[in-house]
Amino acid sequence: MLIDLSRQKLFNAIAYFVDNTKWCYKTKLFKLLFLLDFQHYQETGRSVTGLHYNAWPMGPVPVSLFDEIKSKQTDLAQRFTMQEKKHGKGNALTIIPQFSFDPALFSRRELRIMESLTQEFHTASADRMVEKTHLENQPWHTVYQQWGKQQALIPYALAIRESEKQEMGNLIQDRNEFLAEFGSRK
Repeated sequence: MLIDLSRQKLFNAIAYFVDNTKWCYKTKLFKLLFLLDFQHYQETGRSVTGLHYNAWPMGPVPVSLFDEIKSKQTDLAQRFTMQEKKHGKGNALTIIPQFSFDPALFSRRELRIMESLTQEFHTASADRMVEKTHLENQPWHTVYQQWGKQQALIPYALAIRESEKQEMGNLIQDRNEFLAEFGSRK
């Protein structure tokens, strides 16, 4: 049986980004998680965190995580302290992990992507990251601008270039057949 570690990876990815970038408030965190998941999907055909993202006006948003942060009644709230903090002209949500990051949960590829993202966006504000997540012909832009489907789910398949779709489709099918045969345990 396979064990699904996506929830543990989500918590640890949050801790990693918060600990390794400046000004990692909620919006920046959402963008980093999106970039992690979509880059990893582009390379492997699966996300790291198990999150799904919707095309909101300011960019991709993992709605389930957004709702969890608001509810404050989940295991997320037990693992992180969340505080409103004055930032610029308004407030920003600060997320503070109450545990240490565990790199053993991640593959070398996942760690490489996280490290690359923290290097690229170490001192970036969420506003500056809009450029990266809103680029023309990228997943958010395709759903929100080209398709005109505001708030809609951003399909992971949009992370794959047209020239790579057949090869990635085969990899995804192989993985699904493996899971069907050997099962998955959460």
